[in-house]
Amino acid sequence: MRTYEMVVVLRGDLTDEDRNNQLETIQGWIGAQGGNIAQVDHWGRRRLAYQINSQRDGYYTLITTELPVQAPAELERSLRLSENVIRFLITRPGE
Repeated sequence: MRTYEMVVVLRGDLTDEDRNNQLETIQGWIGAQGGNIAQVDHWGRRRLAYQINSQRDGYYTLITTELPVQAPAELERSLRLSENVIRFLITRPGE
């Protein structure tokens, strides 16, 4: 298992309930891949540098997790298919 940091930007026009449901879904995807969530850090709603899919604001969340080696590819696939996720980035700390 390797440690990964995942930054997820959700649509800024989501209600608190919808945003929490989407974050729970993402955490469920991590669990389904055999991963463990070490920390979830909510950065809050921020203005985007440029418009993405007609959105000017996004809700940023940093998730620190431990995942098997093949899991990030499957997570990326799931995040791309989610209509509430504007952008995401999965990296290994220190690289």
